Amino acid sequence: MKPFTLFVSDLHLDASRPAQMQEFVHFLKNEAHQAQALYILGDLFEFWIGDDDPAEGLDEVIDALRERTARGTAVKFLHGNRDFLVGADFARRTGIEILPARQVVDLHGIPTLIEHGDLLCTDDVPYQRYRRRIRHPVTMALLGSLPRSWRLRMGQRLRQISAQAIAGKSPDIMDVNEETVRQVMRSEGVYTMVHGHTHRPAVHRFKVDEMDAVRAVLGDWYGQGSWLVADADGLHPQPAA
Repeated sequence: MKPFTLFVSDLHLDASRPAQMQEFVHFLKNEAHQAQALYILGDLFEFWIGDDDPAEGLDEVIDALRERTARGTAVKFLHGNRDFLVGADFARRTGIEILPARQVVDLHGIPTLIEHGDLLCTDDVPYQRYRRRIRHPVTMALLGSLPRSWRLRMGQRLRQISAQAIAGKSPDIMDVNEETVRQVMRSEGVYTMVHGHTHRPAVHRFKVDEMDAVRAVLGDWYGQGSWLVADADGLHPQPAA
């Protein structure tokens, strides 16, 4: 079997959706069994209020992650817009490695930019303003100092606000800005990108300064599992279209 790497994003796991949790546990025990690495590109959880949260109902997922890393699979995680409070304690508990928001990795010989994807949605100005505020180190420190019960209520409220905001925005605004994609690829010196966030799985082929470029978008796990297989032959979305 050829060496391969797996990517997932936007699972939005929550105790209220046990079928998706079971599907991910199955994925970790089976599809990820022989992978060189598994990259989770954000929004693994519907929301995460901090590593001190008992995460009721999510124990099986956490145990499966720990088992996967203990068996030698490198599991790497980037924060999403719902789980940016996942921290060092969670990493130690599961054995995952937390990466910066934007990272270039060697993907079977191809320099590849990976990120959650929300930074590419520059047409959504209110969201980008909110993201800068909520992810500021001072804000993060203040959030971490709040009682867990307060953070839980805030998380639930932010979910409601997010749902209302999404309902009032056009689909185009919530997608990536294509020129931003090109600018980022130029600045990072890459022609391959993998991201999630938009819930619009596809493999886009285009040009960056006359060079062939590819952008793979991961799907969410609301309906069925969605992942990307990367090997020496390229990028292969699963389930295959």
